Amino acid sequence: MKNHIHPGDEHTPDLNNDGIDRRGFLECMAWAGTGVLWMMSGGILKSYGMSQMIDKTTGGLKKGLLMPKSDFSFAQISDSHIGFTKPANPDVVGTLQATIAKINAMPSAPAFVLHTGDLSHLAQADEFDTLEQSLKSVKTEKIFYVPGEHDWTDNGKLYLERYGKGTKGDGWYSFDSNGVHFIGLVNVTNHVDGGLGNIGAEQLKWLENDVKGLSSSTPIVVFAHIPMWAIYPQWGWATQDSALALSFLKRFGSVSVLNGHIHQTIQKVEGNITFHTANSTAFPQPAPGAAPSPGPMKVPAEKLRTLLGLTSVHYVENNHTLAITDIPLIEAAAVTGGQ
Repeated sequence: MKNHIHPGDEHTPDLNNDGIDRRGFLECMAWAGTGVLWMMSGGILKSYGMSQMIDKTTGGLKKGLLMPKSDFSFAQISDSHIGFTKPANPDVVGTLQATIAKINAMPSAPAFVLHTGDLSHLAQADEFDTLEQSLKSVKTEKIFYVPGEHDWTDNGKLYLERYGKGTKGDGWYSFDSNGVHFIGLVNVTNHVDGGLGNIGAEQLKWLENDVKGLSSSTPIVVFAHIPMWAIYPQWGWATQDSALALSFLKRFGSVSVLNGHIHQTIQKVEGNITFHTANSTAFPQPAPGAAPSPGPMKVPAEKLRTLLGLTSVHYVENNHTLAITDIPLIEAAAVTGGQ
């Protein structure tokens, strides 16, 4: 394994000099909706930003959300970075708990939760302990994990001890739920030059065999930490051998790929595959190429609302169509206008 300096550990983009205190950050994260609720119904996979679930809002957003009926739902959270102490968020436990509160406030509890990596900041035992203690309050039957690079600073020893039971290799696995086949991939254990994710030959062979016996009508959901498409390779926001991995999934009519790592929501549709990255429960990062390097982004409270928003993605199986609606929590113009 090559040595890797985690993005943001040595450089922190700073949009201003004001900083943000604990109370201000928590209030803004309540707007942010740092999580995604996925709902599957009749072969249609839809996602809702957590901020659509809050009961009372301002800034022009409608109050509440009438949730459609679904065969089942699951929630995705990512990049909790328990142990992070820099000014971008003085209370990562508090913002994680705010996200959990939104999950628990849903009209129907999700069947399970996917955590797409960077559970901890430095893979310390006390960080994992704190995360587990917080997640005990989530109203769901099970939580599934994949590691982020921050969970692998000890070569995955503690992560695998806690979350690797029943998995293969460095922690990859699959399971079925309500007719959907879920595949948890690990692409952080062997970073290549530039910090790109890497799946590796052994895991690729396992993936090929894992899906070989499935009907092409089976909906597939892949989840991993580093994006499985080239969002911004200059920052390591891509996986080197993802094309080969995704080639095994081309025959399936519905494939959704869920990632974290970049701390913001970006979507893409390519043929039968829909890609979606999730916000962090800890702190935002700059848009691709918008700063000298990636890393925790310190912003004033009023600015944060324009950077973290909600996105509704509607993916229709067989038609291969994707409708994306991005809604900032409050328009930038409203902020500058004195709201």
